[in-house]
Amino acid sequence: MKKKVDIKNILIQNNTYLIFLALFIVCAVISDSFLTVMNIRNIALQQAGPICVVLGMLFVILTGGIDLSVGSLMALGASSTAWLIVNQNMHFILAMIIALIIGLLCGTFTGILVAYANFQGFVASLSMMTIARGLALVITNGSPIKMESGTLNSLVNKDYGYPILIIILVVIIALVLVQKFTAYGRIVIALGSNIKAVELAGIRVKKYLVSVYTLSGVLAVLGGIFIAARASTGSGTISEGQELDAIAGCVIGGASLAGGKGEVFKAVIGALVLALISNIMNLMAVPAYPQDIIKGFIIIVAVLLQIVTDKADKTV
Repeated sequence: MKKKVDIKNILIQNNTYLIFLALFIVCAVISDSFLTVMNIRNIALQQAGPICVVLGMLFVILTGGIDLSVGSLMALGASSTAWLIVNQNMHFILAMIIALIIGLLCGTFTGILVAYANFQGFVASLSMMTIARGLALVITNGSPIKMESGTLNSLVNKDYGYPILIIILVVIIALVLVQKFTAYGRIVIALGSNIKAVELAGIRVKKYLVSVYTLSGVLAVLGGIFIAARASTGSGTISEGQELDAIAGCVIGGASLAGGKGEVFKAVIGALVLALISNIMNLMAVPAYPQDIIKGFIIIVAVLLQIVTDKADKTV
């Protein structure tokens, strides 16, 4: 006897992909320019930075935490990299490494506040958000730092095969493997599901809590470097509000803000849903301010859909 196919369960389990597919089709129908090679390439290059941030945010959210500092860390990553390249005549690869170390230190500091000083993630990351933004503005002296061609923008140069896309692909694959096939990935999810049970199992919970904020800090800085590479400019004012987009991308991707639920690849799709919304509005020449209003309502609908399907999933 053949097993009955549960269509409802299939739809619930794949709703993130269905939202993306439906939106992709709508965009293709609305605009003839949407499916052009140039536009798809631009979306990919533009989203490398935001996807980095979403992935870092996901691991924090999986533990039941939140990281509001990611937008400011993106600005710090962009501005510090540009400053090292322009003012210190440093090779862009070395400048990137130093910037990533800065992100690692900032993220670790936030994690220590959460794990060892018993700060709420909201408060600890809010403090780091202010500190990082201030540092970015001090480094740039409030003005963008312009980089010469052939330095950081090599990351988005087609002659080199768009290294930025290769890097983000490697990051995605690595984190998918970490989440699905390592003890670390399982423990991070368990922290969000039942932290007391993890502690009783003898696992050093604080170490893992620090690590997710460290990861978020590094990926946020990497995202800022990607944005600076595309613009050939490091600015202390970029990515304001990016933390909200990162949270929205995670939730659209099916992550639970309560922790314990979320997948790397679905979070990437969630980020791409936001990218499609912005892209189609740009192609339709929708003014910037109305874009924020429209985008906000669409995010609400997408998140509500996730909430409804999440409840349905529990009843299946």
